[in-house]
Amino acid sequence: MATKSFVNLYGGVYEHSPWIAERLAEGGISLALDDPKTLASAMQVVVERATRDEKLALLRAHPDLAGKLALADLTTSSRDEQQGAGLDQCSAKELARFSELNDAYKGKFGFPFIFAVKGYHRRDILAAFERRVNNDIETEFNEALQQVHRIALMRLQAL
Repeated sequence: MATKSFVNLYGGVYEHSPWIAERLAEGGISLALDDPKTLASAMQVVVERATRDEKLALLRAHPDLAGKLALADLTTSSRDEQQGAGLDQCSAKELARFSELNDAYKGKFGFPFIFAVKGYHRRDILAAFERRVNNDIETEFNEALQQVHRIALMRLQAL
């Protein structure tokens, strides 16, 4: 596959971060990557080799979770994932709590709360949010990256 075609197809797997697909393509694309898990692993290696600033930018490229207004600014993949978890159907109380936690989390860590929502209900996500907001910066930075990789794998499997 040509580099441009590869980036067009896989550049959106990591939210607003086509540089990951571009770097992987620069290293050469082989038939060995013709499997979602193998491709996800190769893309993860690109992220792991990135600078801390690049990783932080990757985390910051993700949207806040929950809220009807937030859903208006999402990529199609993020919108579908959040709707699938019922995040577009939050009660006023849940929405207020998500909002409080989003503000506290971003204030503490400098990036949005990231959770691979597929297969989870909004109450499960809210419980994880409540727990993770208490993590230290390094623990949460690494957890957020692992969630980003889970999202990428699920998106590749869907493709």
